[in-house]
Amino acid sequence: MTGSLANLSDPSRRDRRVFLFLQGPHGPFFNALGRMLQATGAEVWRVGFNAGDALFWRDRAHYIAFRRPLAEWPARLSGLLDEKGVTDIVLYGDTRPIHAQATAIARARGLCLHVFEEGYLRPFWVTYERGGSNGHSRLMRLSLDDMRAALPKTDRELKPAPDRWGDMRQHVFYGATYHFAVLAGARAYPGFRSHRAISIAQEFRLYLRRLLLMPWHAIERRLATARVMAGGFPYHLALLQLEHDASFRAHGPFATLGEFAETCIRGFAEGAPVHHHLVFKAHPLEDGRSPIARDIRRLAARHGLKGRVHFLRGGKLARLLDQAKSAVTVNSTAGQQVLWRGLPLRAFGQAVYAKPEFVSTQPLAEFFSTPAKPDRDAYNAYRRFLLQTSQVSGGFYSATGRRRLLRRVVDMIVDPREPYETRPEADAAPAQQSRPLSAEGS
Repeated sequence: MTGSLANLSDPSRRDRRVFLFLQGPHGPFFNALGRMLQATGAEVWRVGFNAGDALFWRDRAHYIAFRRPLAEWPARLSGLLDEKGVTDIVLYGDTRPIHAQATAIARARGLCLHVFEEGYLRPFWVTYERGGSNGHSRLMRLSLDDMRAALPKTDRELKPAPDRWGDMRQHVFYGATYHFAVLAGARAYPGFRSHRAISIAQEFRLYLRRLLLMPWHAIERRLATARVMAGGFPYHLALLQLEHDASFRAHGPFATLGEFAETCIRGFAEGAPVHHHLVFKAHPLEDGRSPIARDIRRLAARHGLKGRVHFLRGGKLARLLDQAKSAVTVNSTAGQQVLWRGLPLRAFGQAVYAKPEFVSTQPLAEFFSTPAKPDRDAYNAYRRFLLQTSQVSGGFYSATGRRRLLRRVVDMIVDPREPYETRPEADAAPAQQSRPLSAEGS
């Protein structure tokens, strides 16, 4: 049972929690979380797979370097679980090979698996679940009726969905720092291979390029957005994700962003009114490893849509959504902002919010012609359930966000009940908080 602590029923282990941390988000969050868990009386260990993992873990006495080929990882992990008497495994995302293998072993042994992810309601929240996230989340098996039944009777008003990513500069900075450390310390970890399709050196160069070009990209983005907003035409949004993102790869039907763009543009050409436009909005962390801008221009010309298809390099979503007709995505968490505004949404992949009550299943040409609107009451019940269970206010990357997150998530981790078995008060962002967490200092 990965969602409970049933494995602690043995009297010899009942009061002994031993946490094994695997890979976490870039930066110091896992280190801070480990220290807090030690303060509860637990024993905490960290496995590092490269020099980037080692850089952000301060407790050298409880750091275990894994330097062997990936093929040897399952056997090494099983040995560590026995040697340390591990009761809990903590990781960030559950689809990269290292974590997928650990997840399978944890389930087979009945260990408690704690999974962190970026917030399903970004950016003021982080997701904390037991057993799996995204397409492996327990949310995939819960119906709206289940959620409504679990909700306490309350008249508490839901806060608006935040319209910014949050922690952007820190996110990019820690990503660049991490990949530089991995590259510089590669000889110390000869068995490490990234779960990405590109090399660590390429990954570092992309992060560094992204960091250096942020001012220029901001200017380019503002000009492109202004052209769309000044155009006066009705438009639909296509919400792009990172091609290497776990949700896109593991829980969607497309191998590349280009395939998704082809599907969107073809459906738009077949069904949208001739005066409507299609706007592709890139993910805020898009770094150019995918030639999506070029693909969109080529596909628009092929389908006779030159001048009616636009590409925006990231930017704020709220302003675009306020005037959009509808949105399409694979399974981006930005779909939550679409639904919050009551806009029609078509999702192609597995997503925790892809419930039939508020996400369209229409053929795409029909969707662009006459998109079905979501059930607002159903979505509000769903969102309230998330805020009272797995969504924890705070962030991984800024100091302010980490402090906010740690104040609540440590108690959730040591609680025998999993998040979806509890009903705490809604953990909404403060009403006065209109800036991203990164603006509050780091």
